[in-house]
Amino acid sequence: MVQGDVEDGPVATDGGARPQSVAATLPGLAGVPVSFFRGDEIIFPDRERYVEVATTLKRAGFITCSDLCAADYLTYMGRALPEGVVGERFELVVNLLSHEHRRYIRLRVQIPAEDAVAPTLFYVYPGTENMEREVYDLFGITFTGHPDMTRILMPQDWEGHPLRKDYGVGRVPVQFKDAPGPR
Repeated sequence: MVQGDVEDGPVATDGGARPQSVAATLPGLAGVPVSFFRGDEIIFPDRERYVEVATTLKRAGFITCSDLCAADYLTYMGRALPEGVVGERFELVVNLLSHEHRRYIRLRVQIPAEDAVAPTLFYVYPGTENMEREVYDLFGITFTGHPDMTRILMPQDWEGHPLRKDYGVGRVPVQFKDAPGPR
């Protein structure tokens, strides 16, 4: 078993056996907590080792970053995490794919609300530029070293980050051209 191994659900693999852990075979990932969920390996690097772990996985054949997003756990701070991982309000989720090994690996990085900053993956996986901008725009997580850390979905003068759980749900009046005003 890998350090911090947690079984979060049924493992869907050939013959019912757990797949071999990629993290256990790579010396650069020693000490990083790992869990499995439905046959997928999930690695929990801290922010300081996030880029190092991603670089190690890319060298091991995980050449495609298929997704980079975030989650706000403001109302679910007690979620199950492997031993040694302290849950924070935000979680950065990165899905990496190895075509050679026909496997996915997911990285889950804990990001505290009072310091919502993570290093950019742009220089390891250049396709993450816009995904990081979306996370910044919608959750307010800033990526240090990013070449263009500006909003991508919301107007530049928009205040707040709409996917945060504490973002106020507002009301924007709909105005139709040539429609009579309110009575």
